[in-house]
Amino acid sequence: MTCGSIKAFVQKAAPHFKGTAYCPKSKSFKQISIEDYKGKYLLLFFYPLDFTFVCPTEIIQFSHHAKKFNETNCEVIGCSIDSHYTHQAYVQRPRSEGGLGEDLQISLLSDLTKNISRDYGVLTEGGIALRGSFIIDDKQVLRHTSVNDLPVGRNVEEYLRLVQAFQYADKHGEVCPASWKPGAATMKPSHEADVTSKYWKNVHAKH
Repeated sequence: MTCGSIKAFVQKAAPHFKGTAYCPKSKSFKQISIEDYKGKYLLLFFYPLDFTFVCPTEIIQFSHHAKKFNETNCEVIGCSIDSHYTHQAYVQRPRSEGGLGEDLQISLLSDLTKNISRDYGVLTEGGIALRGSFIIDDKQVLRHTSVNDLPVGRNVEEYLRLVQAFQYADKHGEVCPASWKPGAATMKPSHEADVTSKYWKNVHAKH
């Protein structure tokens, strides 16, 4: 991984990106950039290569959850170093033959120059991207990063939970404890707050 060129840091502005994506919904190529997602949350995830093994299982899972992400005002984009033409071919190949299938619900961004992968700190010395996941908020500030090594796929539901938690914290000014999900108890970030005291007594002390 080319650590010296990393530009992605939590609490800082997310690195700019721009490139050509294949958009399965419209069956077309489109120029997209980070500016297109102002006012929305964005989950940008990197994967090594099209037509591989773990990658399609992740991409299809992100696609299956796309509606739930969209309901939280969050878009999902996949990105690899493949060309947009390769992305198109990957989507058009049926899942029974190792492809993604044409009902894919998310766009796939091409990073042929490898600049996006490099800026986000996931480019390997071998020239492909690690399984990096980045949550960018509606002000285009980077709120979460995680990177898996190549052999192990991600838990997509965890990224949905994180988006929901960050949005709740932003809206209510409260903090979300471990494994928080919508509807669960939160607390005020103050030892003086009655709500926090109730949380420690009613929730935390029982574990």
